[in-house]
Amino acid sequence: MSGTIDGVVSPTQTITIPADISGQMLDLDEDDDLEVFSKDATLADGSMFNASMQTSPGSMVNQYKFEEDEEGDSKDIFITVDNPESHVTAIETFITYRVLTKTTRSEFDNSEYEVRRRYQDFLWLKGKLEEAHSTLIVHPLPEKFVVKGMVERFNGDFIETRRKALHKFLNRIADHPILSCSDDFKVFLTAQAWELTTYKKQGPGFLSRMGETVRAVANSVRGVKNRPEEFTAIQEYVEDFSNKITSLDKVTQRIVKEQKEYLEELKEYGPTYTLWSGSEEELVEQLKGVAGCIERCCKETEEQVGHLSDTLVPALHEYVLCAETLKAVLRRRDNIQAEFEAKNEALATKKVDRDALKEEIDKLEDRVEWANNALKGDWGRWQRSMRGDLKSAFLSTAEKNVDYYEKCLAVWETFLLSQRTEPSEETDRDDTS
Repeated sequence: MSGTIDGVVSPTQTITIPADISGQMLDLDEDDDLEVFSKDATLADGSMFNASMQTSPGSMVNQYKFEEDEEGDSKDIFITVDNPESHVTAIETFITYRVLTKTTRSEFDNSEYEVRRRYQDFLWLKGKLEEAHSTLIVHPLPEKFVVKGMVERFNGDFIETRRKALHKFLNRIADHPILSCSDDFKVFLTAQAWELTTYKKQGPGFLSRMGETVRAVANSVRGVKNRPEEFTAIQEYVEDFSNKITSLDKVTQRIVKEQKEYLEELKEYGPTYTLWSGSEEELVEQLKGVAGCIERCCKETEEQVGHLSDTLVPALHEYVLCAETLKAVLRRRDNIQAEFEAKNEALATKKVDRDALKEEIDKLEDRVEWANNALKGDWGRWQRSMRGDLKSAFLSTAEKNVDYYEKCLAVWETFLLSQRTEPSEETDRDDTS
């Protein structure tokens, strides 16, 4: 990032993350130490409205065609999130991730950038994008967790799952024709840690933001009276989608939990046959054969459970979070329209300052139109992404299940073949007896 911003960095100690540390996980809200500021005016719905934002029917959102083939060879920014590190200070322990960016965009001073970001930085970026573009669909972030009673240490599987989610979050923004042009996004990708901290502090004060929050609540309570049918249909779809995906998420997580318990039982099951073979001479071959089959099936089961945990569970839970994001976007759209309707009602009864009120209503009308067109464009884009992601997860799960059962079937068939007695051998045994 060009230019220098004065700031001070607290020294931190970087340590290697433990390979695998188990612990009890719990939810923790990270908003406590997060500041979200804006240089521009905040809207009544809690979003941000930039004075320079195009709001006419010929605006960027209206002109842009959200077509599926636009994401082909036009990609000009590539982002990788990797190399998590644990940092220990006198007051906290946290994880940072390396964010590598390669781009050919002219608005960037360099073609490559490398910065480190912690979770609350990603959370800040998401908030800024939602403020600036209240009815665009910003991909959700994973929830925050810490290891209870072990603040200085984190579970390796949890960190890797989060890394993948943060990687996807940034790349979804990079692929978006509007969000990827955000100044906040550029600063996030290019600024050093102390520069980003200083940048965050720019914007309206606490009282200003509190006033806008009160207005947003008032609009929400007032409600919208004449919501367009297409947005009512979207709202109904989202509610139904949310119920179904939440149910699938819960059941899938329960199945994975039960399969992990089954796997632990299976690990104890095979050795029992091996021990038994030591005291049963006539069944030694069969008992050891069964023990070997169980051991091989145990390895396949472990892979299958791991695949479910790494593929299907994250995909379903990601879209549980997406459903909540969509509900919030629809509420913000309704709040903008509710404010517009309220101003129109006030105009009908007000006898003074009508010209000023009419001018305000005209601006609100543009905002409503911009919000509607932005959401309609992003809605189709989101549906394509959702269907592609879930289809990929379902097909991958199906393929793994087929592979798993075929391998287990082959193990037991091989055992059965080894136990078959040839007719001549049976005759010899009968003669001997």
